[in-house]
Amino acid sequence: MVKATLTSKGQLTVPKEVREKLGLRVGDRLVFELLEEGSVRLEVERRKTLGELKGSLPARGRYPGKEAEREAAREWAVRDALGRGSS
Repeated sequence: MVKATLTSKGQLTVPKEVREKLGLRVGDRLVFELLEEGSVRLEVERRKTLGELKGSLPARGRYPGKEAEREAAREWAVRDALGRGSS
């Protein structure tokens, strides 16, 4: 049996042995279910890794790259300068 002590702020550190046994990682959530007779059931909700999130958002087109971004900025600056010069 492994024990942990509740702090004055209501915080609890999960002992290393338990974290390792459960494979807990930063960002994982622990869900407490209150049972009868003062017992608690603990469940782990795992955070998703970047690999698991890949493809979960709709594609909005590929980023054209820094050079294309610079070229678009140059074109805008020229159009802006010509627009101001003709007024």
